[in-house]
Amino acid sequence: MDESVSLSDLYVMLVEPSKTQFHVISDYLQEFGIRQIVHVDTGTDALKLMNRDTPDLVISSMHLSDMTGTQLITTMRDSERLCDVNFMLVSSETGYRYIEPIKQAGVVAILSKPFAKEQLKRALFTTLDFLGAETLTLDQFDPEERSVLIVDDSAMARHHIRKTLNTLGFDRITEASDGRQAIEMIGAHYFDLIVSDYHMPAMEGTELATYIRKQSRQSGVPILMVTSEENENQLAVIEESGVSAVCSKSFEIKAIRNLIATLLQ
Repeated sequence: MDESVSLSDLYVMLVEPSKTQFHVISDYLQEFGIRQIVHVDTGTDALKLMNRDTPDLVISSMHLSDMTGTQLITTMRDSERLCDVNFMLVSSETGYRYIEPIKQAGVVAILSKPFAKEQLKRALFTTLDFLGAETLTLDQFDPEERSVLIVDDSAMARHHIRKTLNTLGFDRITEASDGRQAIEMIGAHYFDLIVSDYHMPAMEGTELATYIRKQSRQSGVPILMVTSEENENQLAVIEESGVSAVCSKSFEIKAIRNLIATLLQ
């Protein structure tokens, strides 16, 4: 992480209809040294303001008066100006239809109410990592010399993973929207690393991993599986498919940096 970037440098937007919750989060932020804090009640106001003055981090509740936090981050990711803005959700919501799209869109953290002060602090440092992460250094090759294939049916998820890899210094990145397309690409090009989603239509990530290990000409390529799956039985299936490592959504950039460094060394 760039040592010149600190918590006091962050410009944070709080999208929170509850005044009580706003004061709780705001007090914590100020305690951590953050002074640039703006508060809005609705998603519409948030989008208008951030299009004029883009924040480093948006911290949003799930249920707003005019939209959900899911709709807010989806709108941001569809915007050329706002697509890379860091996003944090604070909510007691656990419903799959709300939470899964947010994980796919890429967030620095999802904090459940009530959350501990240290959880918020950790998420803020994750934001700093995304803003000023060090380029990955390897013993024999620079990251820009390594070729990476991203496989995910979600365009937002691919964008978030690409953004993370770019931050770490990777430039030679190819994208596939499903496993079958990935197989075609693997047959035509050599890759140093494959980053794949688990749940995909037509071919699951585990099926792709099994194909790579048993049928492709790149059977030894490192495979990093990124998933929001938490079921232990399903995680065991993923590990048995031949993947090199598993990373959860949402991931911390330090965690994925260390994983990739280990895989490529």
